[in-house]
Amino acid sequence: MDVFADLFASGRIVDGIIGLMLVETVVLLALQRFMGTGVRARALLPFMAAGVCLMLALRAALVDGSWTVIAGFLMLAFVFHILDIALRWSRG
Repeated sequence: MDVFADLFASGRIVDGIIGLMLVETVVLLALQRFMGTGVRARALLPFMAAGVCLMLALRAALVDGSWTVIAGFLMLAFVFHILDIALRWSRG
């Protein structure tokens, strides 16, 4: 089997994407903390958490996971998405 096919069939491709997302989050938080520029944690974390939950749902689907696991990750992504919108909502 092809290397890329193995990465997708095993769900490892999603593990790599999640790893990159975590590195991105750490870099963005470090920029904010040490340079005072960029996205604040309050705005960044729900956004990234929603993305990670979507990736976990994809991973579960790729490895023929239970529909309840997939639905659970999708519901959790929705909760983080709503939290992200609520934090960004303009009250002015």
